Amino acid sequence: MTDIKTIAAFFSKNDNFLILSHASPDGDTVGSAYGLCHALHKMGKKARVECADEIPARYDYMVKPVEIQDFQHENIVAVDVADLKLLGKNNELYGEKIALAIDHHRSNKGYAPITYVNADAGANCENIYALILELGVEIDKVIADNLYTGIVTDTGCFKYQNTTSNTHIIASKLIECGANYYEINRIMFDTKSFARLKVEQQAVDNIEMHFDNRCALMTITAEMQSMVTPDELEGVTPIPRQIEGVVIGVTIREKTAGKFKCSVRTHEPIDASEICAMLGGGGHNRAAGCEILGTIDEAKQKMLKAISDYLGE
Repeated sequence: MTDIKTIAAFFSKNDNFLILSHASPDGDTVGSAYGLCHALHKMGKKARVECADEIPARYDYMVKPVEIQDFQHENIVAVDVADLKLLGKNNELYGEKIALAIDHHRSNKGYAPITYVNADAGANCENIYALILELGVEIDKVIADNLYTGIVTDTGCFKYQNTTSNTHIIASKLIECGANYYEINRIMFDTKSFARLKVEQQAVDNIEMHFDNRCALMTITAEMQSMVTPDELEGVTPIPRQIEGVVIGVTIREKTAGKFKCSVRTHEPIDASEICAMLGGGGHNRAAGCEILGTIDEAKQKMLKAISDYLGE
């Protein structure tokens, strides 16, 4: 396994970096990408971030402070990307040219010649934090805000099982470096548009219970999503798992006609990544995802069949 010193040496010896985040960007991939980008700028390196999808406006406080540089890239790096298909349209452009991947997903496909995966990290931003320290770059407020956001969002504000004592230690260090933890947590967890609440209401109304009420399945149609911007739905997937007695929460979102994004959230002892792997996806033990083609009813049936096979029922 490649270690953090090897990764740091890669950045020290090279220049002109293109940093790729995954499509449908979340706080961890955005924080990893822009935190690393700003650190490289502080080293005098050229670096920029690219994402297949528009980065939600709620992350402007992380994106806007990082300088936009125009140059011909020489080294392509992927952060928080377990599988090339998660790059979206950027897979066709850059998938086979990625030199280095930094990730925390146990399901990482090993697509890059140099791959660093620390699956014990609660968020990939923990890996970026360790890398920046190894590079000897001082963590300023810009970096701290980026990394804190990635950590707090991927751990559900430190309540998910991927949270470790090291997660808390790193978060504490980032606060000492100037991370605006109060405002970040307010934006990420305590702010919703009225339209988002209306979509939540409709989604909760259509929740189906399966497997003796151990599984809750929620669907969000394209019509429902038309009420909001894509970024307004971030954080909706844990809702089914919040129901008392549920150990498998499934959210199925219609992406385009005939294509559905399925997110699985579980409690012990259920492994979400094993369920999603049956459908060509992957992720973490308690949070994983996959893509299913067909009608919405077919997507439901395929997911329920995978769960049934996993449970042996």
